[in-house]
Amino acid sequence: MSKTDAEWKAELTPEQYYILRQKGTERPGTGEYDGFYPTKGYFVCAGCKNPLYSAESKFKSGCGWPAYDKCFKGGVATNIDTTFGMRRVEIVCAKCDGHLGHVFEGERMTPTNERHCVNSVSVKYVDEPIPDGLEEAKVV
Repeated sequence: MSKTDAEWKAELTPEQYYILRQKGTERPGTGEYDGFYPTKGYFVCAGCKNPLYSAESKFKSGCGWPAYDKCFKGGVATNIDTTFGMRRVEIVCAKCDGHLGHVFEGERMTPTNERHCVNSVSVKYVDEPIPDGLEEAKVV
């Protein structure tokens, strides 16, 4: 998906643009979905509506951002992020390259051993059945 900065700015709120397109981060504990744990439905990219996570994959991690332990296959891509003097794995929407957050491994919080730490601004909840054909998997 290819859009100009002007097109993204016209479609997104200033906060969405900052996080999705400029790789910003919302303050911990402030996001709409941090303490939201639906039992059905799924989450899509706020920029392009690409399905990313099932409601079942969301869990309480205590990190201050929404956390998921797996994603829909092909929905999320990764990049190596070396900002702030450290090495992290950035997660982005595989369709529009919008910044979602970072994925952490080895914390033993879930059976997948992954924690997708996602900005609430980067996703939107859809209170509908998951579309047919979507399967979940680890991203790393």
